[in-house]
Amino acid sequence: MPRRGRDLDDLGIVPGGSVLVARGRIVAIGRAGDLQAEARRLRARAIDCRGRVLMPGFVDSHTHLVFAGSRVEDYERRLAGASYEEIARAGGGISHTARLVAETSPRALEAQARRFLGEFAAHGTTTVEVKTGYGLEAESEIKLLRVIRALDRHSVAEGSIRIGIVPTLLALHSLPASYQGRRAEYLETIVDRLIPFAAEQQMAEFIDCFCDRGAFTVDECRRVLAAGAAHGLIPRLHAEQLTRSGAARLGIETKAASVDHLDHISAADIRALARSSTVATLLPGVNLHLGLKNYAPARRLIEAGAAIALATDFNPGTSPILSMQLILSLACDAMRLSPTEAISAATINAAYSLRRDHEIGSLEPGKQADLIAMEVDDYRKIPYYAGWNHCVLTVHKGQVLGASG
Repeated sequence: MPRRGRDLDDLGIVPGGSVLVARGRIVAIGRAGDLQAEARRLRARAIDCRGRVLMPGFVDSHTHLVFAGSRVEDYERRLAGASYEEIARAGGGISHTARLVAETSPRALEAQARRFLGEFAAHGTTTVEVKTGYGLEAESEIKLLRVIRALDRHSVAEGSIRIGIVPTLLALHSLPASYQGRRAEYLETIVDRLIPFAAEQQMAEFIDCFCDRGAFTVDECRRVLAAGAAHGLIPRLHAEQLTRSGAARLGIETKAASVDHLDHISAADIRALARSSTVATLLPGVNLHLGLKNYAPARRLIEAGAAIALATDFNPGTSPILSMQLILSLACDAMRLSPTEAISAATINAAYSLRRDHEIGSLEPGKQADLIAMEVDDYRKIPYYAGWNHCVLTVHKGQVLGASG
């Protein structure tokens, strides 16, 4: 279950503690001396983490990992004062990335995504949710699904280790140029072709929609989420990012695993979320990159009793940020979370939003051995030293991905 309210502050710290791992699972947690006998019996390899913080690997529950190129031109235009709409009219935005995806080979898409995954692991992320969405057209979306599957089946770097990947079909992101004036036909294609294919081929676990101004309506998203659910895909939702659209309520109505962004959520929506099992996933990296002053009301969500998670929203247009450590700093500095609240939101609650809290997100006997060591002597220094990469050891399923020092 996710942590809410005051429970977000409970990290279960064990001073001088050790973690014993065997066959990819956590066997025991406790004082090093108490685990020595069992460690010798298992012939466990010792890794000295004295003076460091050992904690669960980060769970990044919202990314758009697979895309082509970048949107650095959009970035420069925005710094010069261009609006989102002006950038789109100039040929930028989501449609620009979709064109690049259509022109890029699956092998090249996979190669770029694999480099990004290596950076995720180096910064302490051990599980990452990966959305499609930059294909737009059904064929290009299927292409992205196949790339995500390939990433999940192969190693991240030099042939041996990978981090966890959770695939999501972002079925509605933006209306393709080829369907302008044929909106109903586009939805038919998504419902009748794309969703059944993704489900039948077991290429996605979740289904997502961008429900907001200039994207898709509540009714359109309701129809697509229902179609996904009918095929066994669990709803997620981009909600209340640009304006209040009613998307958060739709997420609750459809029993979505998560509603994400929430910059313009209402007080009534907050109360409704607190009564639900839907996680409120906050994405402060977007606000930083876009230079926005309005962040999601994290404190009000916590105080109401809603379950909150944190994620990067790594994508080329609005958040080219893949460090969950930086997200912790933003959550603390811009949204006034405590370091303990931020860490809980970025680990166990994010795992819950991916329906994996029984496996990852905390260090407990029986769980998957996903853990990281941070080169700090106090967990509060992780967000305090903003912009640093403190991670010196990443372990996924008991296998060491990287270590230094």
